[in-house]
Amino acid sequence: MATTYRAEHVGSLLRPQEVLDAHAAHAQGKISAAQLREVEDRAILMVLDLQRQIGIDVLSDGEYRRSSWAGGFPEAVDGYVSSEPPIAFNWRMPDGIERETAASVQAVIRSVPQQAGRVIGEKIKQIRPLTGHEAPFLKQHAGGPYKITMPAPSYVVARGFKPGVTTQVYPTRKDLIDDVVKIYQAEVQRLAAEGVPYIQLDNPHYPDYIEESRRAQWREIGVEPDVAILEDIAADNACLEGIDRSNVMIATHICRGNGRSAWHTQGGYEPIAEQVFGGLNVDTFLLEYDTDRSGGFEPLRFIPKGKNVVLGLVTTKVGDLESQDDLLRRIDEASKYVPTENLSLSPQCGFASVDQGNLISWDDQRRKLELVVETARKVWG
Repeated sequence: MATTYRAEHVGSLLRPQEVLDAHAAHAQGKISAAQLREVEDRAILMVLDLQRQIGIDVLSDGEYRRSSWAGGFPEAVDGYVSSEPPIAFNWRMPDGIERETAASVQAVIRSVPQQAGRVIGEKIKQIRPLTGHEAPFLKQHAGGPYKITMPAPSYVVARGFKPGVTTQVYPTRKDLIDDVVKIYQAEVQRLAAEGVPYIQLDNPHYPDYIEESRRAQWREIGVEPDVAILEDIAADNACLEGIDRSNVMIATHICRGNGRSAWHTQGGYEPIAEQVFGGLNVDTFLLEYDTDRSGGFEPLRFIPKGKNVVLGLVTTKVGDLESQDDLLRRIDEASKYVPTENLSLSPQCGFASVDQGNLISWDDQRRKLELVVETARKVWG
C-alpha cells in the first residue's frame, strides 16, 4: 500500500468567483472550452499553492473543473434521460431544521445535473474518460502526492437506477451495475497506469441502508436494501480488481449529504459497519465524524487490521473553528478501535460539493485546513 497521509481533505474547495463566472459564461456560450480551461488552470495553480502553504499532505485540484463532486460519469456517458431521482431526500441545515423547499439550498442542489433531474433510461455508452484531463494537469503541477476523486460506482447506480424508467433497458439493478463497473474498471486502470498516487471513490450510498425511514423508501420502489448493499459493495470492489496497490492508495469517502451546508442522512455506522468495513477492498476509509449524527467510534472495530481511517472531525458546514483539544481527545478515543498509526485527520466532507459551496468564507476554509495540519503534526509528527 502507498504512503499514509496524515493531514488531508476530501477533495472539493471553495471556487473563486472567476471560476464560477467562467462556468456560467461557458454554459451560455459566451466563452469557448479553451477559454474556460485557461481560467480553471489558473485557479487550480493558485489552490495547489494554497494547499502547499498550509501543509496538506495530498493535494486536490479543488474539483474546479466540475459543477459538483459527482461530475464525471454523467458527462462521460450517453444514456441519461430527464426524470426525478428514484427517491427524494429531505435536506436539513446544520441546526437540523428541514429546508426541503428553501430556495437557498434546494435550488442550487437541484440545479446540478448530477444531483437531480436525470436517471439512466438508455443503454449507457462511454463517450470520453470520466476524469478527462484532470490527472495530467495535477501530475505536472502538484509537485507532490495528489488525489483524483470520482463518484463511486454504487452512487451512480443508486442515483441512476429508477424502476419503470431504467428497467426498460436494464431489466434488473444488477444488469446496470455490470455495465457501470466495466467503465469504472477501465478508468481506474487508466489512472493507475498514469501514475496517479491516490484514487478516491466518493459517496457510495451505504448510509442509505442505515436509517429505517430511508430503507423503507427503497422498498417502496422495489429495491431491497439488504440485497442492494451487497450489490453495491461487490460493484465498488469489482472496479478495483487487478490494480497494483504498491504505488496507489485506493480510498472511499462515505458521505451523509453536503450541499450549501445542508445534509440529508443521520445515524451511526453500526448497521452497515461489518459489511462495509469488512467487505470493501479499499486501503482507506474517509469517515464523517463531525457531529453526533454520525454516532460513536465503536463501529470502527470492524476495520480490518492494516487499513486506514481518516477521521472527518472538522466540519465544512459552519465556520466556527473546532477546539484542538477536542480533536486530540477524539483521535485518542478512536485509537481504542483502530491503532493510531492507522488513523489520519480531515474535514468531514468537501467545502464545495456543489459549485456554489458551503456557507462559509475563504478564511474559514483556510483556518480549518490549518487546524487539520497542526493537529495532525501534534499527533503523528
